[in-house]
Amino acid sequence: MSHKTGMLIAGIVIALGASAASAALLAPNEAARIDASSTPRPGEPSLADIRAATERFRDVDVALAEGYVRDPADMCDTAVMMGQPSELGAMGIHYVRFDRLGISAPPNPRVDGNGTRTDFLEPAVLIYEPQADGSLELVAVENLVFAAAWAGAGNASVPSFHGVAYDTMADDPATAIDEAHNFMPHHDRHVWLYRENPNGVFAQYNPRVTCEHHGMDHAHQHAAPP
Repeated sequence: MSHKTGMLIAGIVIALGASAASAALLAPNEAARIDASSTPRPGEPSLADIRAATERFRDVDVALAEGYVRDPADMCDTAVMMGQPSELGAMGIHYVRFDRLGISAPPNPRVDGNGTRTDFLEPAVLIYEPQADGSLELVAVENLVFAAAWAGAGNASVPSFHGVAYDTMADDPATAIDEAHNFMPHHDRHVWLYRENPNGVFAQYNPRVTCEHHGMDHAHQHAAPP
């Protein structure tokens, strides 16, 4: 699971990337192989469980009907937008359940929320890749919790999934790039269930996802020259 200012979530693009390479959706045997590479902890769903629970969202109209909202800034983030090497890959367009993130107001001055949900059977974020024909393909799911809310709920360490700690994102004022994407400090985890990721199933970026078919040429407000 990035973001501008102004609109209700002024860009929920929660985590970034891009490249010009695309790939087919995971075949069942590929999904099984990825699932075998990740071991659930007690009480956690397997990747196969999550895939079964989210398969219906491959139809974006189903996601919309169930309360997911397209990133209001309509961004398709790339690594280059964040001053990162383009070969790291892309994320795609984020569709968000604001209620699951606990977001109820516009940025002030940053996007903030009080949600602490980490259930991947009901993820807060769905990520889609735009296609040449204007359609969208589901490539990943994501959960995000804001650091202050997570700590305030009594958690002494960052959330983890299958033994892998969530990525922590907070802006470093000493850099030109806003590493938190106009969000308050937060922890997030991506799970690339529907597009094989050479960087790893839990990586933030996927070089086999592209934004080349996104309808508009967007520039990240915090982008540094590549």
